[in-house]
Parts: sequence; C-alpha cells; structure tokens
Amino acid sequence: MTVHQTFEATENGHGPFTFAPELVTLSEPLGQSAEYIRALRTYVMAQHVEAGRRALAVCEPAPKLGATFVAANLAVSLAQAGVSTLLIDGNLRAPTLQHVFRTERELPGLRECLRAAEPAAGDYVQTVLPNLSVMFAGGPAPNAQELLARTSFEHVINSCLRDFTMTIIDTPPANSCADALRIASVAGYSLIVSRRHKGVVGDAKVLANQLTSSHSTVIGAVMNDG
Repeated sequence: MTVHQTFEATENGHGPFTFAPELVTLSEPLGQSAEYIRALRTYVMAQHVEAGRRALAVCEPAPKLGATFVAANLAVSLAQAGVSTLLIDGNLRAPTLQHVFRTERELPGLRECLRAAEPAAGDYVQTVLPNLSVMFAGGPAPNAQELLARTSFEHVINSCLRDFTMTIIDTPPANSCADALRIASVAGYSLIVSRRHKGVVGDAKVLANQLTSSHSTVIGAVMNDG
C-alpha cells in the first residue's frame, strides 16, 4: 500500500511515522471525504468536546463498515483544529491502526499496558502528529475480553481523559465479540459507523440499543462512503 507524508516523532523517540492514503485528512485535505470528516468534527466539537465530554468509542455493527477510517480521520481532524487528541486502538482481536500510522516496527500499546502490574498509559502513547498521539493495540491478544474487563482498563482510560482533551477509541466489530460494548461503557459515549450499500440499518439500530443498555450514550451515526 502506498503511503503519504512522514512525521518524525521526537518526544518519545519513536518514528518516523508514515501515513496510509486512507487518512484523507492528510492525503486529500481538499477532497469530499475530508470535508465530510470536518463536518463530523464540527458536530463532535459542538456537541461533545465543548460540553466537557472527553471520550468517544467509535463502533460498527459488522466488519469493514469504516469504523477505523472514521476514528483515525476524526482524530487527525481534531488535532488539526488544535484539540489535544489521543487515538486508541481498542481492537485487540485484529488491530488495524498500525496499518494506518506506520512505523518500522510494531510498538507496544494497550495490550502491554493492560498486562502490566501497574499500568501507566503514558508509557505506551506515541506522538504521531502535532496535537495527535496514538496508543496502538500492541498486537492481537488471545484474552482480549479478559484484559478489557479488568479494572485497570478503566484506570487507563481515566488517565487518558486527564491528559488529553479528547480520547477516541477504535473498536472491533460488535457482531464478532462483546469488546466494543465494554469499551463504549467505559468511554461513556459512542458513535456508530455504517457504510452505504453495505451496512444494514437494522443492525445499526440493534447496536444502538446494545450500547444504550451498556450505559453508553450514542451521540450519532455516520454513513461512511469510504
């Protein structure tokens, strides 16, 4: 896959990072997709950030509906607007953000943080762009549900909320496991992503009900064309 742009991360010693073309907010900033992301950013800032809400889980009812695309581009767009943003790869089943923000070697992330005796979120956060940091998954975890069920996951997220204005968490497809519901319940707020001509409206409604039952407020739904 072709990648565009390079950013040398100097604060934590890792990098440089290269960015996949799916990051349309960088590769095609004047394109229609990037404009849609900026419209979503405006909504999130007005209805979420300015209200003091600091976390958002991005969820999809089934695979390949665009949750990672939306989460990553929204995070970049918020950073471009000057919002201190952390993007977390919460997909410990099949991590994806390392294919979007690329570096020469796989970096430790959420998996290692949750396995640590005394998790310190800051030790697993990488600066990838001005105002944007990423906590990668650190690789697949065979005990993903158990790691996310630990109280240490809540402590990690709370620590991130103190350090960043906005924390966005990419989640695995909701129909494959209960991870997304757990993540959304800790985040407190969620955004549903589907894809035109592929996602089923009924599945999105079911997911919305599941998220609400998990004590996560659904702030909206995005129909993704990407």
